[in-house]
Parts: sequence; structure tokens; C-alpha cells
Amino acid sequence: MNVALSSNKADSVVIKKKKKTFFSEIKQNFYLYLLVFPGVLFFVIFKYLPMVGIIVAFQDFNIMKGLFKSEFVGLKNFEYFFTSKDWLVVTWNTVYLNLLFLFTGLFFSILIALVLSEISSKYFKKVTQSVVILPNFISWTLVSMFVFALLSTDVGFINSVLKTLGIIQEGQEINFYSNPALWTGILVVLKIWKTAGFGSVIYLAAIAGIDQEIYEAAKIDGASRMQCITKITLPQLRTTAVLMTLFGIGNIFDGDLGMIYAIVGDNPNLYETTDVIDTYVFRMLRQMNDFSMTTAIGLYQALVGFVIVYITNYFAKKYDSDSAIF
Repeated sequence: MNVALSSNKADSVVIKKKKKTFFSEIKQNFYLYLLVFPGVLFFVIFKYLPMVGIIVAFQDFNIMKGLFKSEFVGLKNFEYFFTSKDWLVVTWNTVYLNLLFLFTGLFFSILIALVLSEISSKYFKKVTQSVVILPNFISWTLVSMFVFALLSTDVGFINSVLKTLGIIQEGQEINFYSNPALWTGILVVLKIWKTAGFGSVIYLAAIAGIDQEIYEAAKIDGASRMQCITKITLPQLRTTAVLMTLFGIGNIFDGDLGMIYAIVGDNPNLYETTDVIDTYVFRMLRQMNDFSMTTAIGLYQALVGFVIVYITNYFAKKYDSDSAIF
């Protein structure tokens, strides 16, 4: 009899749990959902609602007719892009530059974090950390002025130093703005200088979370400082590094318009190595005023980026389930 009553009570508890509705969940965790609400609202307004504009990629968009009355042309806008010789160049430049930015940034961010974590003086550590993070807050427009002051053919600092040292003569100056082969390295160096210090903050936080007793035990066993770094610190950073790489790969088809356009501008001599999808779309929009074609290119960029993220996340999950995004 008692057993039957207890089983009935258990069944009633299960039924009550099953009847728990979405609104009761909101009511129970109201303040937690309230904290999440601004972030959700941001993504809905600025990320999901604008996706309605994807329809423009399949239209001969006319601003006077509007979004839903413009003529539907199917894949014509995609055909225009993929039959041109530019799509391979801008796609390659976008992927190649972003891969260089991603892995060099990853390497130098971890390196800076390791160096800062090994500094014993707290004052010197804080000053150094502030110095390496500072470039992140300088706009690319201002950086472009510094770059021009360094690389200008006539009055640039580099050419002036080379002439002063007698390495080159008058009239033999390096014309950086006419030599596309140099700009892959230049852009990578600028990206590292500007972002690696700020990126190191995440790895510093991960290092700070490592149990110090592990280091103490290793030192008692005779481990050197370098062995502590290679055998303890770096393995502990693996999950964070893989996760940040996945986030970076999410932007692998996202050319840094603010950086490249500010520094290179509309210089056709450098398109061979610096023209990415974003700068191409921006230029086409200004020159041709064609919203449909630029939207089609943007959709191609988003779809390929999504596929790459999904595939990379799949392999990351196979390698280390804790490192996957989803």
C-alpha cells in the first residue's frame, strides 16, 4: 500500500515537471533572462532582421520599387560575379590573408601572454601589458597615416634611412605603393602589431586560472622554467587556443575592410595581393551602384564562411569536445 502511494507521488512529480511551460521557466529565472535580453535583442535587430535583405541578391533591385516589388532575376547576379576573373582573386586574397592573420595572431598572442606571465615585477608587468594593448585602440585611419609616413617613396622614413646609410642612392627608392608582392607581409605585420597584444588578454586569463600547485610540484621535481611552460602552460592553453581559432575561422571570409581600405585605398597597383571580398564589394557599390550584385557577393561570402565554420567545428569536436563551439 505504501509502495503504491509512493509510486503515485513520484508519477505526479514527473507529470508536474512535464507541465512546466516556457512562461513558468521565464518566471522562475526572470533575472537571469533579463540579463540575457539586451544581447538577444542586439542580435535580433542587427543580425537576424537584416537577413530579410537577402532577397535583394535574387532581384534587379530598384530603390524606387522597394524590396518586395523589384524584378526577380534568379541567379543572374551570382552569374555576373562568378563569370568575371575577379572572384578567384578576391576569394583567394580573403582566405589567404585571414589565415595568415589568424595563425600569426594566435602565435604572437600566446607568446606575449607567456612573456607577461613570466614577469615577476608587478609594476613592470602592468606597464608592459598596457603598452602592448594600446595599439588595439588606435584607428586604422590613424595607422594608415603612420604607414604612409614610413613607406612613402619621396619622404618616407624607411627610404630616408636607407639613403642615409648609403644602401640606396637618390632615384633608387623602394616604391612600396607600386609593389604588390610586399603588401602581404606589411599587412600581416600591421595586424600583429595592432591586435596581438589585446588578444593576449584571453590567454593571460587562462594562464591565471591554472592551479599554481601544479607548478610548485613540477619545480620540486626539478622542472626548469621552460619545462613548466612547455609541459604545463601550453597544454593548459590548448582548449582556449582551439576555441579562439574556431572563432577566427568564423571570420575567414570576412575581409577587414576598415584595415585594408584605410591603408591601401583604391590603388589598382596593389589589387593583386590586397583586394579582398569586402573591398571589392565596397568598390563595386560605389562605382556601379548595384545593390543586387553586392548583396549576392555578400551572401556567397556568408554561406561559404558558415560551411567552413561547421566543418572546422566538426573536426574540433572529434579532436577535443571541450573545444567545439556547438
